[in-house]
Amino acid sequence: MKKAKKEKETSLKKILLPLRKFFFQRPFLGIFIIVLSSLFYFFILRDLPLPTRLSSSSTPQSSQIFDRNGKLLYTIFDKKNQTFIPLSQIPQNLQNATIAIEDKGFYQHGAVDIRGIARAFVSTVFHQQIQGGSTLTQQLVKNSLLTQEQTIPRKVKEIILAFATELIYSKKQILEMYLNQTPYGGTAYGVEAASELYFGKPAKNLDLAESALLAGLPQSPTQYSPFGSHPEEGRDRQIEVLKAMQEQGYISKDQEQKAMKETLDYKRISNSIQAPHFVLYIKDLLTQKYGDKVVEEGGLKVTTTLDLDLQNAAQASVAAEINDLPKYYRVSNGAAMVVQPGTGEILAMVGSKDYFDSSIDGNVNVPLSLRQPGSSIKPINYAAGIANGYTAATPFIDEPTCFPNQGGKDYCPVNYDGKFHGVVEMRTALANSFNIPAVKMLKANGISTMIATASAMGISTFTHPEKYGLSLTLGGAEVSMYEMMEVYSDFANQGYRIPLQPILKVTDKNGKTLENYTPPASPIMGKKVLPEGVAYIISNILSDNNARALEFGEHSSLYIPGQTVAVKTGTTNDIKDNWTFGYTPSYVVGTWVGNNDNSPMSGLVSGITGAAPIWHDIMSYILENKPVQPFDRPSNIVQKSVCSDTGALPDANNKCPTRMEYFIKGKEPVNYVSQKNTWVDKNTQDLPAKGQTDNLELKDVTLLTDPVGDQYCLSCPHPSPSPSPSPTPAH
Repeated sequence: MKKAKKEKETSLKKILLPLRKFFFQRPFLGIFIIVLSSLFYFFILRDLPLPTRLSSSSTPQSSQIFDRNGKLLYTIFDKKNQTFIPLSQIPQNLQNATIAIEDKGFYQHGAVDIRGIARAFVSTVFHQQIQGGSTLTQQLVKNSLLTQEQTIPRKVKEIILAFATELIYSKKQILEMYLNQTPYGGTAYGVEAASELYFGKPAKNLDLAESALLAGLPQSPTQYSPFGSHPEEGRDRQIEVLKAMQEQGYISKDQEQKAMKETLDYKRISNSIQAPHFVLYIKDLLTQKYGDKVVEEGGLKVTTTLDLDLQNAAQASVAAEINDLPKYYRVSNGAAMVVQPGTGEILAMVGSKDYFDSSIDGNVNVPLSLRQPGSSIKPINYAAGIANGYTAATPFIDEPTCFPNQGGKDYCPVNYDGKFHGVVEMRTALANSFNIPAVKMLKANGISTMIATASAMGISTFTHPEKYGLSLTLGGAEVSMYEMMEVYSDFANQGYRIPLQPILKVTDKNGKTLENYTPPASPIMGKKVLPEGVAYIISNILSDNNARALEFGEHSSLYIPGQTVAVKTGTTNDIKDNWTFGYTPSYVVGTWVGNNDNSPMSGLVSGITGAAPIWHDIMSYILENKPVQPFDRPSNIVQKSVCSDTGALPDANNKCPTRMEYFIKGKEPVNYVSQKNTWVDKNTQDLPAKGQTDNLELKDVTLLTDPVGDQYCLSCPHPSPSPSPSPTPAH
């Protein structure tokens, strides 16, 4: 130990003694060297960046959002649109073209090409032709680690860093970094971003002519840009690249000539974002989870659930229908969504007629906005009723009815058509969207029951029962289309809830998977929110074209020939929102029309005239050439004959017209009809009005009692009540 220490001290003395002697003998020269070294450190070495910052792991990269089939929807970046890809995914022609035009001796010389510098000097001084002498390594260092200033200190730094870079990295690594980090015009850095910018495709799909065009851009991206003011200069530069490739043996003369004759198909200059509402929704989700810096610079690869072809078809349907509606309807906007209920995957999200139309606030994403749902909310109410023991045959008395409001004016709903329809069974009431039976159903269920059912099915905006009145079932509280799509997906899934899913996979810039969605093999793997029988009966009613023919006709926009599709419309109070939601076991489509500023529409606008045609277009597009897919009938669903006028089970003493109805086994209907001696009005021979005490007589009549205790005399004459002058628009 002591011996080693002594040897170390001896070695230091051998180094320091000559230095000390040198400085004593030549003090001024020593001081000069110290000052020079200090200046060199201060101006050159002090702020010199590390070459290790060149690697993809330390360089900011753009994040990319793709549809489910790998089609690029949008690139997210802060200042540079930069996406790293391995050298193996960069065409060999593009690699060769870059070397041929920028640094033909790249693989032969070191960090600095002395002969290249000499050639550049001679060309510039004696031939007045400016020629670059920098190697690819120097260009990489200059573009990625240093500024573009033309000074001697900057050039010295460039040379030092170039040598350091070639010590750390191989030639292939340097070429890969160059092709991924060099500016190619605008915000595009690297060949992947440049390929998408100019040709609308990934770099791996570039041909020889396209590769030559890109390889020529780095020398002067603005001057040679095909989107610039002199695109012919970019064409000349491309020819120059091809000639260099041919002269250096990378391509044959025939390949050169063929590439020169090729007409390049450039991407149309436009806002490079597909499905903007959906994409920005995805960006928000990513930012909430990973933060702004990771999203804008972390090189995320995001595969979404969106089907871009379906998205574009839905967008076209929305725009066409809104543009074709008569101006006097005063409808300026529309929206739509498509999901797969069994997996929750969002296939399309159209946020408005046109994202870029500021006159209609087109950038607002309507599917995420809170709006009143109108009658489209009614199936939740009726589902709660069936779960409570009522049936599709339960009769409701559809007549002028007022419900007391605590401390306020009585609530007296009327139907959209302004008429009253006497005794109607649940199937008819829901299918035709009559309002009074729906309010009675809510009265029988209780508001808290409907809210609990809605919450279980995906509605988060219904909170405290005391806040709402009976208008809740007509759409008196706000929801979002997004959550309504979850509700109708629950029905399509036979009562199982699969939350909506917009993202399939996220990987970071190193290829590490950050999240990966595995769709459930079956809807029954979701959370059960409704009994299967309840969901089936609702779906059966909503897909019954005959049942809704009274109000909608047999050939409305709700009917898709040859298919079994459940569908419900909705129009809100003051005619501000117009909805249609429809589904099969495999697809749910929701549509909306209205105005983003909440101004009311006018004219005869209802779910059937506004949102339904859009819905019909989209659903028809989806189901074209697909086999019929009926809703699976659960084993506990039975079919029985009921009286078509009262919903009761027919018996020997009760002759009536009949029809077939579905019931949950063990919950078949009771007899709602009874014979009773009661008071009737002498003049009308019908039950007296509420509060009437004179001009009455006792009479044996046949009475029907509905779920809220209202009675209807089946054996009495019934003059039609006058239509209401103010219908409640919840169709």
